[in-house]
Amino acid sequence: MRKLLLLAASALVMPSLAMAQDSNLPTGKLPDTATPQAYRLALTVLPSRDRFTGHAEIDVTLNKAADMVYMHGRDLAVTSASAVVGGKTFPVTFKQLNPLGLARLDFGRQVPAGKVTLKFDYSAPFADGPAGMYHIQVGDKWYSWTQFESIDARAAFPSFDEPGYKTPFTVSLTTQPGFEAVSNAPETGTEKHGDLVTHIFAPTKPLPTYLMAFVVGPFATVATEAAPTEYREEPLPIRIVATQANADRMEFAKENSGPIVDLLEKYFGERFPFPKLDQIGSPIMPGAMENAGADIYGDGILLLDQNPTTSDKQEFGMVVAHELSHQWFGDLVTPAWWDDIWLNESFANWMGYRIGNEWRPDLNIGTNAIGEAFDAMELDSLKAGRPIHEKITSDKDINGAFDAITYGKGGQVVAMIAAYMGDEAFQKGVRLHLKRHAYGNASTDQFFQSLADASGDPRVLGAMKSFVDQQGVPVVTFAHAGNGDGYTVTQDRYHYLGTQVAPTMWSIPLCVRHGEDRNCTLLADKSATIPEPGKGAIMPNAGGTGYYRFDLPKDDWQTLIVAAPSLPAGEALAMDDSLWARFQAGKGDPMELIAATRAMAGNSDSNAAVDNAGRWGYLVGHDVLPDSATANYRAMIGAIYGPMLAKLGFDPAGETGDNDPDRQKLRRSVVGLMAGGAKDAAVRGKLAGAAKAYLAGNKDAISPAYLGLGLGILVDQGDLPFAQQLAEKALSSEDAGFRSAALGAIAGSGKADVANWLLNDFQDKRLRRNEQFGFLYGLAANSDTRQLAYDYVFANFDKIAGSAGIFLGSRLPALFNRSCSAAEADRLDKVMRPKIAEAEVGMLGFDRTVEEIRTCANLKAARGTELAAALKTSYPAKQ
Repeated sequence: MRKLLLLAASALVMPSLAMAQDSNLPTGKLPDTATPQAYRLALTVLPSRDRFTGHAEIDVTLNKAADMVYMHGRDLAVTSASAVVGGKTFPVTFKQLNPLGLARLDFGRQVPAGKVTLKFDYSAPFADGPAGMYHIQVGDKWYSWTQFESIDARAAFPSFDEPGYKTPFTVSLTTQPGFEAVSNAPETGTEKHGDLVTHIFAPTKPLPTYLMAFVVGPFATVATEAAPTEYREEPLPIRIVATQANADRMEFAKENSGPIVDLLEKYFGERFPFPKLDQIGSPIMPGAMENAGADIYGDGILLLDQNPTTSDKQEFGMVVAHELSHQWFGDLVTPAWWDDIWLNESFANWMGYRIGNEWRPDLNIGTNAIGEAFDAMELDSLKAGRPIHEKITSDKDINGAFDAITYGKGGQVVAMIAAYMGDEAFQKGVRLHLKRHAYGNASTDQFFQSLADASGDPRVLGAMKSFVDQQGVPVVTFAHAGNGDGYTVTQDRYHYLGTQVAPTMWSIPLCVRHGEDRNCTLLADKSATIPEPGKGAIMPNAGGTGYYRFDLPKDDWQTLIVAAPSLPAGEALAMDDSLWARFQAGKGDPMELIAATRAMAGNSDSNAAVDNAGRWGYLVGHDVLPDSATANYRAMIGAIYGPMLAKLGFDPAGETGDNDPDRQKLRRSVVGLMAGGAKDAAVRGKLAGAAKAYLAGNKDAISPAYLGLGLGILVDQGDLPFAQQLAEKALSSEDAGFRSAALGAIAGSGKADVANWLLNDFQDKRLRRNEQFGFLYGLAANSDTRQLAYDYVFANFDKIAGSAGIFLGSRLPALFNRSCSAAEADRLDKVMRPKIAEAEVGMLGFDRTVEEIRTCANLKAARGTELAAALKTSYPAKQ
């Protein structure tokens, strides 16, 4: 699953915490008393209603005689429950035991080991956010979808809701005539039952509960197919499924889903594992989900307009490739338990960028993987953290595994090992793994073993384990060898200024480029000596694919910074990450940061050219840079990026005449820097004028790439009534792009009266749960409304956490990570820690947030004045 962990986090419904807890109950894996063998599910789904009904039958094997079994069911109103043993049926008692959906089924007698069929009739509520079975009104029509990962299938049907249990499912969905019904397997026919229609589906391949999907509503669909390949003799049926509001946005997905399937079949050497593929849009899905044969995506990812931006196409390619790679790696071969979910997501993250890059090389998708990895390093550098592969013993801890460590770090570790092994050997190991465990389950160790067997190099196991089983980021320090020949390299665990971390050792696949020469070695000891492989600037992370930081002697840093304009994109990003990490650790000179910002702006890659500007934006947004230097910061951004924008040209209406996707993306980034960072009056005037024309009815006046910027400027220039009018216009629209841009502009206004209205007075039934949480994140991101958002969360945490649910609840502490004050960290620790502990969500996220605030405060106290002085010297503000 590709979770987007920003504003649109999942708005799950948290069950009541008032349910009695028993310390003797299983908290994670169920006891092995019973093993499910097959499910038969018949659901009646009328999306406009508050509840749905179901009949479930589960064939199980009792592994030993028992008078009860533990299973799962959450907020299910069970009206009838029975068991069939030896052809005889008798009633049983089903009871939910805790808020997370652990349930107990009492037979009322001793039942011998052997085959048992469990039968249930029940009803359950629709959720209003993506958890379990949820429904949303779009325009005047109601639709329903499901989201079951990780433990929300239990909110839709009684189950043994664990990834290790893979069985066939036979499903029927009953709904009103004219509605579409979608599940994992192909539909085999329909039957009329009174005023309703039952859609019948073929039995599935063996699947775990979390990969099931049920989608019902008056959807628009368009059909296509992936042509036969050397791995698949027959065409693969593909459909795009969207709400009526997005019926005209299905063409891009229709044209491009099949080619991505073809590329994945070629990589895996195996046909698509399931008999059909539905690609389904949802207006509130906070990312995407790899349900077998029925992937569900956020509308904005899958359903693109006629002129999508480069970023839109990049996201489509990466996320679709990510989710479809899961059809093999996750669906065909499934983790034995949630301990190993990192393997699903880390591998799919790597594949998403790799296959996305093959699909459209011109979009430069692969470079984004390196940027994501270095973002993960920021989190992984904290003392509070976790390894990629960690033991999970409680259901409440599962969703914590879906974070930047799993996606960004894990994907980079996979890339690093693949680069070290060589692409052909790594691919051979992946194919071996899939063949060994097809339609079954596998563990991390089994994957490692497949790689080692394919490569013939057992050291691969040690290298992967050292990165997967330990938290933290290595930093490799280079020093000129005493004899003047080569470098002495020493590894340590990186840490921020003012913090201490436990010593850690890794087996690091260290790849160094010096000029045109590249040399790779496995650094398994504390120190080693490596030769200087060539002439010119030394790049200690060749290609940027290594998950480590580096430090260099001062003269080598200066040479590398001068070479920045010509560095490949991955290496340029690696240089930036290590240079800034050095500064955050208390080393280096702010003048080096300014020099790198100027030099890197000359790099031709859209990511590298603006990377330093984003890092300066962090310092400004977190108040590390004193207010007295804000004008100098703006002068620097204007001086560096103003001439670049003049050369690129800028028309708010779009990219007429420019067919280079990376240049289009660069232009969009530079416009944002000039409008937001430099506060350039001319650029802001252009954007505001175009946005005003758009609101007046000229939809061609401003490109979707600039709509959010333009609306943000109008909100900044306007008053509270204007913000209220814009909100009404947004909620009256089903244009997902406009709705998101408008509500985001309002949340980011920086105005106290707008913030107070959003927090205290804005009540509208059309406002979706994820949009409400988006307001909180937007307000917290702006320094002028941050404290209002914080105070609101402090005062209303119980209510917010209760409606957020497990997934979003674990991310609520991230609201506070814009703070940069030790006093704020103390306040947060004192007031919020007991609340977080009581809610049993997000304790790791909370610890990380408190540490991030203290780390920021340390940096501000130690180096803020120094930064300001360097900026004032280099870019004097105009008087």
